Amino acid sequence: MILKKLTPPVIAVLLALALLLWLVLGTQYQSKTEAPAATARVPAGLFTVQSRVSAAKPYPAMQKLQGQLQAWHSIELQAQTTGRITKLVRDQGDTVQQGDILLELADEGRSARLDQAKALLALRQSELNSAKALQKQQFVSETELSRLTSELRNAEVNLVEAQLALTHSKPQAPFNGILAKRLVEPGSFIQAGTALFHLVDISQLRATAQIPQQQLPQLVLGQDVKVKLLDGRELPGKLSFISPAAESTTRSYYIEATVSNSNLLPLAGASATLHISLAPVQAHALSPALLKLDNAGRLGVYAVVAEKVVFYPVTLLSADNNQAWVSGLPEQVELITLGAGFVEPGQQVNVKPEGAE
Repeated sequence: MILKKLTPPVIAVLLALALLLWLVLGTQYQSKTEAPAATARVPAGLFTVQSRVSAAKPYPAMQKLQGQLQAWHSIELQAQTTGRITKLVRDQGDTVQQGDILLELADEGRSARLDQAKALLALRQSELNSAKALQKQQFVSETELSRLTSELRNAEVNLVEAQLALTHSKPQAPFNGILAKRLVEPGSFIQAGTALFHLVDISQLRATAQIPQQQLPQLVLGQDVKVKLLDGRELPGKLSFISPAAESTTRSYYIEATVSNSNLLPLAGASATLHISLAPVQAHALSPALLKLDNAGRLGVYAVVAEKVVFYPVTLLSADNNQAWVSGLPEQVELITLGAGFVEPGQQVNVKPEGAE
């Protein structure tokens, strides 16, 4: 009779309360009859870190330096005598060989003076030969013989001067190269010392750079050098010079690498990056995120030894967004990969392998 008087909402509430009571009583009964599940226990006060064992591998070390390319030879040719330019034999942009005449000056009596010097030399030589023949018969004194010898020497000097005057009126290329720039005009009057041409030899190039004194011991003459240009091109070379003394201002050392340029590419003066191959070193590859600075500002990584935290200073060999190569670690080391920011060197920690649940 009582149930008939209850409305459906009231009946639903009573059923829900009955179900809840049954669940509570059942749970209490189970807790009394079943033992609780075992759980891993961590000693109180120990912080848990994750770790990964890293083994050293040979790393092909590379020294990277900013520098530039220079011509193998580069000079400004200057006039050695005075005169008016009558002919340009070669012009800027021309490839020349050693000894090629580049331009001609007006003769202005140079050829005639050379002929005169040759004739005078022949005369003085003849006079001296005759005097020597007469000396044997004691018809010529020693004083006269000395005078004729001196005049012969003066004639020889005059001949050399006349020959040089004619040679200097036709300047020649001192080495094989390219006339990079002409600095005079046809018909102009020049003095000794006037700049005529800029001559460069680019059959080989010098790749030059400065290296910090701390990195100098890594270099050895003959090491392979890869020269990378701004446009991405690469040229092979060899380390050919290491300065024996550091510059006083920067404390860095000047170095040169010889780079072949058989195609005569116009690269002299261009900026370049030198990649110098060094002897392989034992190094570890790790995530850049593991690199930390200690209180002294040293770059290093945190590791664990016998469940204690250790900080190892390292030398960064190379790095990108995904991987860093470092040296200075033991051959095998257990790196802290998670939790290094919350521990200190010497601290006892609980260690879990990386990826473990």
